[in-house]
Amino acid sequence: MLIEQIIRRYSLTNMFSYFCEMAEVSCSGYYAWQQAESIRFTLEEKDWQDYELIHKVFEGKKKKADALTIKMIVENDFFVTMNHKKIRRFMNKFNLKARIRQANPYKKMAKATHEHKVVPNLLNRKFNQGEPRKTFLTDITYVYWGSGQPAYLSCVKDAVTREIVAYHLSRSLKMDIVYRTLEKLADSLDELLHPEAMIHSDQGVHYTHPEFQRRVKKLGLIQSMSRKGNCWDNAPMESFFGHFKDEVDYSVCQTFEELHLIIEEYIEEYNTNRYQWSLNRMTPAQYGSHRLAV
Repeated sequence: MLIEQIIRRYSLTNMFSYFCEMAEVSCSGYYAWQQAESIRFTLEEKDWQDYELIHKVFEGKKKKADALTIKMIVENDFFVTMNHKKIRRFMNKFNLKARIRQANPYKKMAKATHEHKVVPNLLNRKFNQGEPRKTFLTDITYVYWGSGQPAYLSCVKDAVTREIVAYHLSRSLKMDIVYRTLEKLADSLDELLHPEAMIHSDQGVHYTHPEFQRRVKKLGLIQSMSRKGNCWDNAPMESFFGHFKDEVDYSVCQTFEELHLIIEEYIEEYNTNRYQWSLNRMTPAQYGSHRLAV
C-alpha cells in the first residue's frame, strides 16, 4: 500500500491521519490491513510454492498438461491438494498454455475384395459398458522413424479402463500385424474373457478380412465396426494415437529396435502413470484393478 511506503520511508507517523484521509482510507481499515501483513506474506509464499510445483509438472509433461491433468499429478505424485480453478488461474497468470494437438484428417479407407465382409456397428459409440475386459477397440497407425522409414503400430484398448491391453509394431502392413495383435490380446486376457466381450474397429481391409474374422470368433469375441468414414465411432482409439504422436518424438529413432523400445516405454507410462480425470483420477491400470475388485 502506498501510504505504508510513504510513512515508513519518511518517518511521517505524525501525519498518519492526514494521509489516510487523502487516500480516502479509514484509519481502522489501514490498521486492519497492517495487522494482516504476516498473513498476506504467508499466503503469498504458499502461492509461490504452488506455482513452482505447477510449473515443474507442466514442464515435466513437455507443456502438454492442462489444469485437470496437473491437479491429478500433484495429488497422486506429490500428495498436495490443490483446486483445479487455482491451477488454471496460475496457468493463465504465468502464460502456461498447454499445447493442444490438432485433429487429424480422416484416414483413407482401403478397398476390400468381394470376399471381405463388413459387420454392423454393434457398439454404436457406447464405449463405457461398465465392465473391464468387455469392450475392446483396435486400430493401426503409421509411425515414420529415422530418415522417414515407415512402421505400423496396431493396438487394442480397453474402452472402460482405457488401458492398452495389447499392441504390435511391424515394418509391414501385411495381415500378420493384426494376427499378432490378437495373439497378444489373448495372452493379456489369460483366459479371463467376458462372455459378451466385443472388439470394435473401423472398416479397414485388415478387419474385413475373412481370416481375421475367423480368428476373432475363435478367440470368443463379438466383432463390431464403425460406419464407413466415421472416425467418431472409434474415437477413444483415435484419441490415444493422437496423444501418442504428440508426445513421442519417434523420428529420432535410428533403429527399429530403438523405435520399439520408445513405444514400449510410452505405453507402459500411459497405462501405469497417466492419471485421468474421468477414471476417478486413477491411471488406466489402477482403474482396471479397482473395477475388477468391485
